[in-house]
Amino acid sequence: MKVFLVIGIIALLISGISIGAWTDGRQYRANFQSETAEERQFRMKTAMVSGLVGLLSLGVAGLVYIL
Repeated sequence: MKVFLVIGIIALLISGISIGAWTDGRQYRANFQSETAEERQFRMKTAMVSGLVGLLSLGVAGLVYIL
């Protein structure tokens, strides 16, 4: 259970960093303007995949805890 919990937390942190969840508006706009469309697409794909892995891992950890 602890393994799934740690994997879930790490994956959600990676997702948050990739999507820019912990930046202010000024920094987000600067990052958005300085990257190409391909970089933006790769960053969003990375964020979505790692977020999905994180949610699934946390769901498995929750089910193991309940059962």
